[in-house]
Amino acid sequence: MGAVDTWLTILLLTAATLVTRCTIFLLGHAVKMPPRVQHALRYAPAAALAAIVAPDLVLVDGGLHLSVMNPKLMAGLGATAFFLATRHLLGTIIAGMALYTLLRISM
Repeated sequence: MGAVDTWLTILLLTAATLVTRCTIFLLGHAVKMPPRVQHALRYAPAAALAAIVAPDLVLVDGGLHLSVMNPKLMAGLGATAFFLATRHLLGTIIAGMALYTLLRISM
């Protein structure tokens, strides 16, 4: 693959990304999503975050590691409990990282 092919690929992928991501903004209010779709889209960021974070908590060296000796999993559970008790996002991040650090040092 030559330099021209590489740049052409980059330009075409950039155009495809811009068209697919900007369409909703360019059309403005001409496109109305059904209420069910709008309601479902409210959960998309949380689902994406869970899909990224959950494997990191339970996988160690490519294998499933569900035990109390997994500091990431224990810190994640502790942070979840903290959030459910307080509903404070910044405090959850701080508590989770502090718990992870303590568990990692002690194990």
